[in-house]
Amino acid sequence: MGLLNWSQDLGIDLGTANTLVYVKGKGIIVREPSVIAKNIQTGEVEAVGNAARNMIGRTPGNISVVRPMKDGVIADYDTTAIMMRYYMKKAMRKRSLFASKPSVIICVPSGITKVEERAVIDATKQAGAKEAFTIAEPFAAAIGAGLPVWEPTGSMIVDIGGGTTEVAVVSLGGIVTSQSIRTAGDNMDEAIAQFIRKHYKLMIGERSAESIKMDIGCAGKVEENKEMEIRGRDLLTGLPKTITITAEEIAESLKPAIEDIIEAVKTTLEKTPPELSADIIDRGIVLAGGGAMLENLDHVISDETKIPVFLAEDPLECVAIGTGKALDYMKHFKTSPDVSSRQFVE
Repeated sequence: MGLLNWSQDLGIDLGTANTLVYVKGKGIIVREPSVIAKNIQTGEVEAVGNAARNMIGRTPGNISVVRPMKDGVIADYDTTAIMMRYYMKKAMRKRSLFASKPSVIICVPSGITKVEERAVIDATKQAGAKEAFTIAEPFAAAIGAGLPVWEPTGSMIVDIGGGTTEVAVVSLGGIVTSQSIRTAGDNMDEAIAQFIRKHYKLMIGERSAESIKMDIGCAGKVEENKEMEIRGRDLLTGLPKTITITAEEIAESLKPAIEDIIEAVKTTLEKTPPELSADIIDRGIVLAGGGAMLENLDHVISDETKIPVFLAEDPLECVAIGTGKALDYMKHFKTSPDVSSRQFVE
């Protein structure tokens, strides 16, 4: 095997909810939840990814299941480094990570601070990277969605992840204007859980809330009022209880989060230069990220902005694909003083 085959550059979408790793020349190799289970007494890692996610809400007192990423940034530095090392090793498979350390491009929210960005780079190097660069998440999503980011034309991307929603207008290889808000998939799950707690006095777990969102969640007016049985703990008796909820109730609970996202889109449009605004009216707005798959969300945003809205082909993988494709421009990478305008020069 030639020496070049030992060098595998990686693109990592280190998300609040999920981590995806793109290996240059191979595509996305790893897709797992950004979750880790640790033994509180010994400090040992019990499980990472899917195995750890299956433990949520089901662990004994000595095991803690945590999500080291919060709102798109690192909340627990050491745990994030351990998780990344696990995923990088998994992506590299049989090759020794230390025999040939990869160069890594990792995506970050456009509203990230310099300190938060440095933490991501340091954690990536601690996990085994030779060198690490960052790319703004909405720019990566735009590349992954197949938008003409290098051309002198305006493209608008709305990336709704687990911890953040990133709205950006991209043109000529960079971000012209952007908005990053910490209202996204996790907030929607929390809103559903709070609604059920308030109206039914029933406590449900985060996995149950996410299932409800995915099965009967809807933005705006509900056309088919689906029903769903859910189980939880009755707050009055402390006993297990089953109730039936409707899509209309869930739509009501999601309303504030949807309004925040629409407001971010409108704010970004207001800051967009007129020439690029005209391009966006012609080309439409593209939605990416897991949150973009919420039923009817595209129609609600379109109604509010009077602009066509489309769902990206692979909404869950857009950022990872874009980060992976950015590996081809690593030598031409440069960082502007504004972290949200990080860009590649073709």
